[in-house]
Amino acid sequence: MNPRFTAKPSIATIMAPGITLAGNPLDDPHERYVQVYLPPSYDGERRFPVIYLLSGFASTGRSFMNYSFGRPTVPEMVEKLITEGAMQECLIVMPDCMTRYGGSQYVDSDATGRYESYLVEELIPFIDHSFATLPRREGRAIAGKSSGGFGALRLAMKHPDCFSAAACHSGDMYFELCYRPNFPAAARILERYRGSVSAFLETYESALKKPGNEFPLLDIIAMSAAYSPDRNKPAPENMRLPFDTYTCEIIEPVWKEWLTFDPLSMIEHKKYRDALRSLSLLYLDCGSFDEYNLQYGHRIFSAKAKKYGIAHRYEEFPDSHTDTSYRYGVSLPELSNVISA
Repeated sequence: MNPRFTAKPSIATIMAPGITLAGNPLDDPHERYVQVYLPPSYDGERRFPVIYLLSGFASTGRSFMNYSFGRPTVPEMVEKLITEGAMQECLIVMPDCMTRYGGSQYVDSDATGRYESYLVEELIPFIDHSFATLPRREGRAIAGKSSGGFGALRLAMKHPDCFSAAACHSGDMYFELCYRPNFPAAARILERYRGSVSAFLETYESALKKPGNEFPLLDIIAMSAAYSPDRNKPAPENMRLPFDTYTCEIIEPVWKEWLTFDPLSMIEHKKYRDALRSLSLLYLDCGSFDEYNLQYGHRIFSAKAKKYGIAHRYEEFPDSHTDTSYRYGVSLPELSNVISA
């Protein structure tokens, strides 16, 4: 532990059964270890509210425990905020929704598994059964960054019966700018493997050091598996890419499927606007120099929310997309306040 951060947070690591994920198309483990931060006063009797914290692409809940020189882990940060009186005591649940492709986007997909259902239908009841929680919507919030921010915002829109507050840090949105610019890079990499996703993954997975310059293709494969799965093909070819691998032309029917997941498209539906209006807190932020152009999507989303009368708080900060976990120090206290009330 960094000597500057003397708090010793209590972390419970528990195996969640994952019945929902059994038999998933990628043969990924269905039983998952889940990390749960327990506040200082937790004694198993007094009930506490819960924040579900979703990790970004290529990460799991364990990533929140990663040590970084000069900076606390997320549980250390939370412990310090609580000790100083800046944050209300609550549990923080850090799920594992990893897949062979690097992530699930927290959606139900025929290509990866039912990760949305796993979270809202199985994990939440499991946590409420295993810990002394406030087992109701008013005592529950969801947050995350990048893919986790996308997941938090989308799940808040789709499951207002589960969450009463949400925070989206640099979440994926405005797919035209955050994903589409990477299509040419992904196509060039795939061409080296003669258009074979299987050949690429075999090489990528067997490499002791993963080639960083091939990450764009892995990212697009994972997004395709989440947004445009193909149940008629076996893994790992069980997705439809949104572009022609030779010309890089957009395949419009597939791209339209992707756009239905874009928060900028979702907010145009009344049922999702109503879900957002029902939140006690909707918090969004993004770095002004985000490499994936997410600041533009967040600005548009905030403008749409304002137009539709959806109360929210949006902040930009002078940073990029990476290494921004310190922003949880802004959102988590706010979330804890509203779900503790």
